[in-house]
Amino acid sequence: MSDYLYSAVAAEGAVRIIGAETSGLTEKARKIHNTAPTATAALGRVLTAAVLMSKSLKNEEDSMTIQFRGDGPIRCVIAVTDAFANVRGYAGDPACDLPLNEKGKLDVGGAVGKGYLNIIKDLGLKEPYSGTIPLVSGEIAEDLSCYFAVSEQIPTVVSLGVLVGPGNDGENHVLCSGGFILQLLPGASEELITVLEERINSLASVTTLLNEGKSIKDIIAVLLEGFDITDETETPCGYVCNCSKEKMEKALISLGRDELQEIIDTQGQAELTCQFCLSAHSFSKEELISLVENI
Repeated sequence: MSDYLYSAVAAEGAVRIIGAETSGLTEKARKIHNTAPTATAALGRVLTAAVLMSKSLKNEEDSMTIQFRGDGPIRCVIAVTDAFANVRGYAGDPACDLPLNEKGKLDVGGAVGKGYLNIIKDLGLKEPYSGTIPLVSGEIAEDLSCYFAVSEQIPTVVSLGVLVGPGNDGENHVLCSGGFILQLLPGASEELITVLEERINSLASVTTLLNEGKSIKDIIAVLLEGFDITDETETPCGYVCNCSKEKMEKALISLGRDELQEIIDTQGQAELTCQFCLSAHSFSKEELISLVENI
């Protein structure tokens, strides 16, 4: 099944839930960046979060950047999304791999370490909106739940998972990836809250359920059983990089005339590599001279 983003409202508007299956895009990111298992899990979780949070972007030109920066060996995990759930991202150290944690799972928290979560929304205003909180655990989902509670003051449960395992070629692949965000909106009763808490606490992990053949919509149906579900939407999502030579040209221009001239004098040419897709964009000496002349 192709990756997709699903959203709905339930319990007469008291609950909003957003879910996504992201196995394909996480595997594409693994291949591009050649990530080790722990780095794959960290990057996949953040990419999935970006897909889910893309639902908050209302205009075609809006974008959001999610940054996890810590003192752990992976250093950082970055993901960017647009309003159409086209995501891209990278890990600071794609080779980061740690022993399994005490729960027998990939140690994403240990890889990220202590640091901060920063979410930047570019909504076409004069200045982007930016919200920052200290990391709670580095496990991604728990940190995002805290972000929603602190920065947006919305009671939120975030569940994310990436399962990595060997394929027929002996190489580790993404077996499944996905997650959901459940938010309580004004009007949620104590009874509703109690029911949802019990169901969430008794629910198996997202990766366990996906690996058993359940879909994200199946998982959400269990959580919301007995409640009316309205405003359902389902759209595709994917790993898409929008880099181009023109954008790299703007990056070179931003260096300024003096630094560009130094590159011309010392190197004679330039090659910029996109952090998100690793595509290389080359500029000849003549092209660099032209840029300098037009600054």
